[in-house]
Amino acid sequence: MIVDKVYTQDKTMQTVIERAAYYRANPHRFVKDYLGIDLRLFQMILIVMMNFNTNFMYLASRGQGKTFLCAIFCCVRCILYPGTRICIASSKRAQACEVLEKIMTIFYPNSANLRNEIEVYKNNNTENYIKFHNTSMIKVVTASDSARSNRANILIIDEFRMVDQTIIATVLKKFLTAEREPGFLNKDKYKKLRSTDIAQYNKYKERNKEMYLSSAYYKKHWSWEKTKTYCAAMLDDKRSYFLCGLPYQLSIKEGILNAEQVADEMSEADFSQIIWDMESGCLWHGESDDALFSYSSLIDARAIKTAFYPHSVTDYYPALKNPTKKNGEIRVLAVDIAVMASKKNKNDATAIHILQLLPTSNSQYIRNLVYSENFEGGHSETQAITIRRLFEDLECDYIVIDTNGVGNGVYDELVKDLVDPVTGELYPAFTCMNDEAMAEKYKGSSRNPRKVIYSIKASAKFNSDCAYLLKDNLMRGKTRLLINEKDADDILKQSKTFRGLDEEIKANILMPYIQTALLVNELVNLKYETNGSLIKIMERGNERKDRYSALAYGNYFATELERTIVKHKKAKLNDNFIFEFRAPSLRTS
Repeated sequence: MIVDKVYTQDKTMQTVIERAAYYRANPHRFVKDYLGIDLRLFQMILIVMMNFNTNFMYLASRGQGKTFLCAIFCCVRCILYPGTRICIASSKRAQACEVLEKIMTIFYPNSANLRNEIEVYKNNNTENYIKFHNTSMIKVVTASDSARSNRANILIIDEFRMVDQTIIATVLKKFLTAEREPGFLNKDKYKKLRSTDIAQYNKYKERNKEMYLSSAYYKKHWSWEKTKTYCAAMLDDKRSYFLCGLPYQLSIKEGILNAEQVADEMSEADFSQIIWDMESGCLWHGESDDALFSYSSLIDARAIKTAFYPHSVTDYYPALKNPTKKNGEIRVLAVDIAVMASKKNKNDATAIHILQLLPTSNSQYIRNLVYSENFEGGHSETQAITIRRLFEDLECDYIVIDTNGVGNGVYDELVKDLVDPVTGELYPAFTCMNDEAMAEKYKGSSRNPRKVIYSIKASAKFNSDCAYLLKDNLMRGKTRLLINEKDADDILKQSKTFRGLDEEIKANILMPYIQTALLVNELVNLKYETNGSLIKIMERGNERKDRYSALAYGNYFATELERTIVKHKKAKLNDNFIFEFRAPSLRTS
């Protein structure tokens, strides 16, 4: 019986050795046979490349399931390689925790084998990890200085383009100090190698891994240089690097993405080809030599965390009530008008920006872009009512509008009394503050209308001045934009009330941040040409510049207000000017 028992144990261990070796060489088959998960062909290839390469980068189309695939790989590696420690990092902890959630909510309930492997699962505000019976562990960390002292054999950085490069170099990569040592290296045969043939001994050890997951981004960003490094290293047969970018066409072919849904999204008014190319096409976007606005200055300008909202949003979510005006604060509604949508020219839309002007101690204004709206043009009266509604809801002081072309029709409506068909509110007519000829078009009932409309008659010099002023103020930090929509979403999700809102309301709340992202892409994509000292801003192809125009107009008006303040101070100083004489020194001797 003892002999039979020993024979059975040996046979069992031999089977384990053979199966372990087989599945380590074929991790995609392990996913099917052991975890019971069916993979598509491209997912099988990626799992194999994840397993065999020490450095892995996957640029995925939005919705392609990179987090899902990452979760599968973590399970495979932890089970097949006992004692493996995996750290998943991202700029936001909740994002990295999605890997753990997918394991426990999708794979765990449907796989008896996986349930037998997992010992402990914790996912709370302080601890986020999965521990396996074989001592392997998957742990989530936040990509910040607070993550120091963690150790890992595999480092996975999700949405790595959102993580600070310095944090990756000085904190996260330092996790990969000690390599996983297979148990057999503790046997006497291999212990001797440490002192006699260290090179041979190291061949039995396992290299730690770095894995980077993201979508494509701007070429000005450090992640582009990282991608190029991986591309060059992958071409070197002596190095274990892998890089791939899989665009949305593959997702459609594999049935992950619906082709009709893609077509609908591309036909929407706020569709941005640049964002689509980066997030879905795996194409990196770079500034051309003829680009006026640099990506780096625009990213630095995205510092405003809190957007302003009309009553249509705040009525559903009172926590977003707009702040009370500060002393000296001015709010400007700047608009670039398109009267109607054009099938021929799809780059024509109405853009509305709300600028919060905050005075500084040196007679300047900080321009905070706190709200943006963009829609394909409609009837002049309808657009005028939209403008008046926003003007009242956000307590604006001035309206800046180009009255040279199609904006003239909207101006004609603004200088008439209007009734809001939605609220029933009567909006008294406004009049022009800077152009007597335009002021004579006033048709309202009041004898003393508010002079709040700043009429722009754009010329080549005016447009050139607008471009120079906007570029200068962005670089100097005087014009500031809303933060990234993903960061805003993370902040808003901290509220339980927000998490419980209808998805449409959530989308409306995030819309100003999304519109700001579209503005940034629009600015980067604009080109210019010079004519003497003047510059001319132009779109590329079917790209738009309506958001740019509205911002440029509002920024120019803020500069005019600054000049008015300076003139007023100089005039006041001249009026109060007096001579002062120093008393003479008297000599007594």
